[in-house]
Amino acid sequence: MVVALVVLVNVLGGGGGDGEDDGGSTGQGPADVEGTTAPERADLPPLPVAVPPVTPEADEYCPAVMSGLPLELAGEPSRPVQSDSPFAYAWGEPPVVLVCGVDRPAGWVVGASAIQINGVQWYVDTADPETTRWTTVDRPVYVEIALPASVDSAPVTALTTALAQALPYQEPVPGG
Repeated sequence: MVVALVVLVNVLGGGGGDGEDDGGSTGQGPADVEGTTAPERADLPPLPVAVPPVTPEADEYCPAVMSGLPLELAGEPSRPVQSDSPFAYAWGEPPVVLVCGVDRPAGWVVGASAIQINGVQWYVDTADPETTRWTTVDRPVYVEIALPASVDSAPVTALTTALAQALPYQEPVPGG
């Protein structure tokens, strides 16, 4: 019985029992496998994010979007946000910001073009020289991703699959 306990302690990475390395353990074993730790949020201050009021549609569809978001996007770690909605998320500095449940973009009107990426249609607003705003237009709620103008579409492309899985297709309806 003692032999079995010694083997288990060596295999599972036994230390002093307090979680601290007692200096005699190599720290190499199933209890401490390198490269398996999940990425953590960046040590950045909370980012204030302006959001529209939460609608019943956002309450219905956005939780699925939020649960599928990655902790890391295009090499940038996620960061805390400060908003009046639980449906805002951000990565990196300068930040890439996603807000689920936004209003239809003012420029999304009959005759406006959309870009399709991996089966999701996006309206792209470049009116602000500092920020490019990508908004889904073929889902039951609008999801906006705001990127610094200097960042290409890689973050949008990376998020498209998760958005397509979380939100069903809906025929786009531009404004009049």
